[in-house]
Parts: sequence; structure tokens; C-alpha cells
Amino acid sequence: MAAPPKKAFALRLDPAVHAAVERLAGAELRSANAQIETLLREALKQRGIEVGRTKAPRRGRPPASSD
Repeated sequence: MAAPPKKAFALRLDPAVHAAVERLAGAELRSANAQIETLLREALKQRGIEVGRTKAPRRGRPPASSD
């Protein structure tokens, strides 16, 4: 079972900001997309907004039904 889908949307950034995010992402071995999500989570936390993680789907066989 795949992970829950992520929300996709267009994001327009100043090229200098995008370049800085890509440099930081490379240094932290992340994709630019993952780095942007990390930066957003950190900024929200600094403002006192806790954002939880979406639960991953259960893996494996479903429980046997008791018929």
C-alpha cells in the first residue's frame, strides 16, 4: 500500500531563494521539495504551530475475519 498522497501545488520562488534551498538541500542530503517542507515545519514550530505527521498506512495482511 502506498503512502497517502501529498498535496501538490505550484510554488513560484525568486531564483536566488530556490538556489539557496537547493544548496541547503544538497548539504543535508534532501531533495529541494523535502527541504522546503522541513523549512516550513520549522517556521511553523517557531510560531507555536505544531503540525503532526500523517499516519502511514498499515502494512501486511489484514486481520483474519472471525466467521
